[in-house]
Amino acid sequence: MNEFNHELTRRLDAIREQGLLRELRRVDSPQSPRFEVGGRELLNFSSNDYLGLANEPALKEAAIQAVERYGAGAGASRLVCGSLAPHQELDEALATFKGTEATLTFSTGYAAAVGTICALLGKEDIIITDKLIHACFVDAARLCGATVRVFAHNDLGDLEEKLREAEREVRSPKSEGRSGKRRTLVVTESVFSMDGDHAPLREIVALKEKYGAWLMVDEAHATGLYGANRRGLAEELGVSERIEVQMGTLGKALGAAGGYICGSRSLVDYLINRARTFIFSTAPVPASAAAATAGVRFVQSSAGEERRQKLWQNVSRLSTRGGHNVSPIRPIPPIAPPTTRSAIIPIMIGGESNAVAAAAALREQGIFIPAIRYPTVARGQARLRLTLSAVHTEADLAQLLTALKSLDFSL
Repeated sequence: MNEFNHELTRRLDAIREQGLLRELRRVDSPQSPRFEVGGRELLNFSSNDYLGLANEPALKEAAIQAVERYGAGAGASRLVCGSLAPHQELDEALATFKGTEATLTFSTGYAAAVGTICALLGKEDIIITDKLIHACFVDAARLCGATVRVFAHNDLGDLEEKLREAEREVRSPKSEGRSGKRRTLVVTESVFSMDGDHAPLREIVALKEKYGAWLMVDEAHATGLYGANRRGLAEELGVSERIEVQMGTLGKALGAAGGYICGSRSLVDYLINRARTFIFSTAPVPASAAAATAGVRFVQSSAGEERRQKLWQNVSRLSTRGGHNVSPIRPIPPIAPPTTRSAIIPIMIGGESNAVAAAAALREQGIFIPAIRYPTVARGQARLRLTLSAVHTEADLAQLLTALKSLDFSL
């Protein structure tokens, strides 16, 4: 073994010893409540496919038609010759759905976050993020070169302190940089991906306006699930029009793949010209764009509303039947008490090895909920991230609760 591979093997051994080694698992069936992994059928409580659209016939048919008409690949970036009709139609459908002037889609949510933040901010600027923000925003904050400040999770007092400090810096005589006035951007998720709790968006909007900051909100885990038009938590709380940058993904409730930014026409035009992850990426395959458009239209339909109601019924059923003590873990309750309605339910365990053992024990009983460990969550905060779907049945929930109650976390 050469020195390069020897070093990597040493690093992998260290990861394994910490209980943090990750491995890919081949799935031989579509995303659905029950899928095939390693030759076994498992009940899936790990997917972000909240409305069950990933295997929905309407989305599959849209993808097939797009392949037949536009081929397998886009051939180039959208600014060269790859901006095919399905991409344009998706942008337009999303803007209408979200109630904004314009939308720009990216290959992934990660690309949307990095491209947007790095286009908006430079080294003279300030970015303030929630402590539990997704990793893509952490990386974007580092890459853009701006001064990074982090406020305690959902802590409005700490956020205001950071904003007050930023305002003082922006107003100082030395605040004029090469690119003009220094800017402050606040970044948060609306529904947090690992805990399922909600950001206090009304209060955050009020604070950013008080201190003259911009706000970017990631609705990845809220789009399709909240608000009268299923646009997201910002709509439900009545603050959509006061948020400068709305972000989301197409691979969760919308059932396809990709990321998007919604906002003003000037924001989208600016990103087309300055977001490097958009400019220098081959456009997504037309099938993906067409499927996403079908997902957007499904969510807006009466069938989409029915799916949403089924999802919340499942959340209510699990809460009513399981409470917050569905297994003998002590002293940490297995299901964190929800402060708000969410399809994401963290089963807190603590130690990484115990989380891996719990996930393995569930697989033996036909339940698939992988262990979530560092660096996805903080050390000592390992968990099983349980997610519900509109297409889970009452029998599925009963099987889940039986399996959870049987777990022995002393392993």
